[in-house]
This record gives sequence, C-alpha cells and structure tokens, in this order.
Amino acid sequence: MKASDARAMTVDQLDDEVLKLKKEQFNLRFQRATGQLENTSRVRVVRRDIARILTIARQKRAGDEPKLAAAPAKLKQAKTERVKPKATAKRRAPVKSRSKPNPKSRAKAKKSKK
Repeated sequence: MKASDARAMTVDQLDDEVLKLKKEQFNLRFQRATGQLENTSRVRVVRRDIARILTIARQKRAGDEPKLAAAPAKLKQAKTERVKPKATAKRRAPVKSRSKPNPKSRAKAKKSKK
C-alpha cells in the first residue's frame, strides 16, 4: 500500500487495515514455520505496510499532517550551505594498545638492556 492511499483513508479505516495486515502477518509466520511459505518477501512488505499505516494514523490523531511541499526547499538549502573544515585542526596522538605484554618479550627486553 502506498502512503498516498493511506493518507486518503480515515483513522477508523486505517485501524481496520492494520488489523487485516496483522492477521496476514500471523498467517505468514505460521507458513514460514511449517515450510509452506513460497513468497518470503511478503513478510517484509507486510511488516513495512503495518509500520507505514500506524505512522500515518498517529499523525492524523495528533493533527500533524506532513507538509510535502516544504521539504524539497529545505533539502535544496541544506545542500548549498556546506560547512568548511577547520584549517588548523590539531591531530590526536595515536592511542596506545592496552593489551598485556607477552612475558617472554619482557625477559628479552631486560636481557638487551644489560
């Protein structure tokens, strides 16, 4: 289901659609467990449809209808305003290993110092 189709529905219709998709998801889970599921991609599609419809229903209940016309202008503005990296950035010192040294290599180091 496309988001535009879901936005045209009422909240009650969206709830009914979610219920229908949850039943389908349940049946798909059983088919997968018994080895009868042929179209495995349907599980993913149903899961995403449920999430999409729940999101739209939540937006409708809160009264937060997204403004699709304003989004491209913000994206265009964000692309033009790029932040330049600092020229005088300090380099960090390399991190020393925190692993325990090998006891044999310690003995060799002591012998070489003498």
